[in-house]
This record gives sequence, C-alpha cells and structure tokens, in this order.
Amino acid sequence: MLEDKIVQRATVEVLNAIYETDFLGFSYGFRPGRSQHNALDALYTGLLTKKVNWALDVDIRSFFDGLSHEWLVKFVEHRVADRRVVRLIQKWLNAGVLEDGRRTQVEEGTPQGGSASRLLANVYLHYVFDLWAQAWRQKQACGDVIIVRFADDIVAGFQTKADAVRFWAELIERMRKFSLELHPEKTRLLEFGPFAAENRKKRREEKPETFNFLGFTHICGQKRSNGRFTVLRQTIRKRLQAKLSEVKAELKRRMHDPIPEVGQWLRSVVGGHIRYYGVPTNRAALYTFRFQVSWLWHRTLLRRSQKARVLWDRMRRLIDRWLPPARTCHPYPLRRLGVIT
Repeated sequence: MLEDKIVQRATVEVLNAIYETDFLGFSYGFRPGRSQHNALDALYTGLLTKKVNWALDVDIRSFFDGLSHEWLVKFVEHRVADRRVVRLIQKWLNAGVLEDGRRTQVEEGTPQGGSASRLLANVYLHYVFDLWAQAWRQKQACGDVIIVRFADDIVAGFQTKADAVRFWAELIERMRKFSLELHPEKTRLLEFGPFAAENRKKRREEKPETFNFLGFTHICGQKRSNGRFTVLRQTIRKRLQAKLSEVKAELKRRMHDPIPEVGQWLRSVVGGHIRYYGVPTNRAALYTFRFQVSWLWHRTLLRRSQKARVLWDRMRRLIDRWLPPARTCHPYPLRRLGVIT
C-alpha cells in the first residue's frame, strides 16, 4: 500500500540518521554519500599503500534470505528505544512474500524490494561482521589488514598468510553463530600483492589468481612507466557478455522501431555502461562493449528487410551520432581520494 511505503521511507530516513553515526568507515553499501566507486577506490588504495600479500574474497551464501529475524530485532533494539519503531520493523519482516497469489510467512531474510531491507541488512552486518572485524584487526592481527564491505560483498587483505587463515576460520564460526554461512566454494584465499607474481614464479606456479568485486576483475599488474606493482581492474567477462545478450534481445524486440528511437535507447545503455566501468586500465573492455553493441545494431538493421542494405559508411555515421565514445570517466583512486581527503 502507498501509506505503508511512505511510512517505511520516513522511518528509514530517521534510522539512517541514527546509524550513520555508528557505521564504520570500511562499510560502503547503501549509505548516503557513498557509492560502489568509493568502495572500489578504498580497495585499490589499500592494496597499493598497505602491506597486503593475501586477499580473502568473502561470499555469504544467500545472505538476504538467511537473516535471522530474532537477531535483527535484537540489534535494532540495541540502538532504537522506541517500541513503535521496533514493532513497525517486525511488521515489515513478518509481511512475508507473495507466491502464485498466496502469502507465505518467512522466519528469515528481509523483504526484497522494500526500502528498509538494505538498511536492515547493513545493520545486521554491522553487528555481525563490522564490529567484530574491527576488533579482530586491532587486537589479534600481527600485520596490516584492510577491509572493504559493500552490502554483503566483502574483501579483506592481509600482510601475513597466518592472519588470513585465522581470520577466515574465526569468521566461519562468527557467521554460523548468527545463522549465516560462507559459501565454501566461492569464498577464496589467494596470494595477491606486489610480491605475488615473483613468489609464485619461484615456486613454478601460474600467475597470481584474480578476484571479482563490484563488477570488476582485480588483477596483479605492473605500471608501464616503471614496472612497479599496480592493480588492474577490468569488466568481469560474464557481466560484459550478459549485458550484450540483453542488448541483443532488446534490439530484436525493437527491430522495426524508428532508428532515432533505438539510437536514443542505445545511447543511454552505452553511456551508463561507460560511466560505471570507465576506470583506468579498463579502456579495452569499454571499446569491446561499444564495438559489439555497434555490430549487433548493424546486424539488426540488416535483418529489417531482405532488400534494404545498410552500408558501413551510413552505419558509421549512426554510431558516431548515437553511441557515446569509449573513454575513462574516473580518475585513478589515489588521485580522487587525495582530493577528497
């Protein structure tokens, strides 16, 4: 109902103001004034400026479906004294889901799509992970530790492998205590940092493994200018292919629409893709995406009629007019963080 949505949004605004004073600096997901690129910048900067040799890529299995309502209410009560607000949150959690016209009560998870679900998930992980990880880093770590969390996407970097292994083992127990589980196959510890390539070469092993975070594959690389270690970030291949498949299907549906109409839609698609993925070291993937979209559009126009021909000269004019050029939209993280600081 509209009234429920208005009340929910108003409550979320109040709770945001309360919890913003509590949330820790390495938490970036769904917070005012913070974005995916803030989290990406923080991770990049940590990997380059701290002594990081190992990276733990954390994957929480079915996080949004596995939240314990009982624990979540306890966490909210710890900070919110007004029983009316707590009852409202309990009402939203117990609202259930509609499947085939039938309402099903759920004992776990947050209502997907609700404006409160993201905040409640953040509150849950603030108590379950953030506070615990911060204390672990300060009291138990022997070397440098970096942590970046965006919602349930977590990457932690460690100076020593012993710290990483202990953190991983204790995190499994910590999650289990609060009805969560780390995905055993997707959660990985990998050698990653300035010495990873050299150390693996000495052991006659393959190149350092890569990990994915917020749409980008992170790769151990070297700067062209001086050969020093850097982190290369490239669009995840599966994400790129999935987006192109969506464009292909939509172009087929719009096959007989006017060219300017299709051009405007493609402009928004390509422009949005470039604005998000336009980071340094990712230009090749941007060119690939724009070229593949151009090729799909050309093929679609050729199929509009067996007699009509769309010569490449005309197609090039259409591409130049409607598709934004592939370009880097974001500065290097160290430069952007320096400006902000």
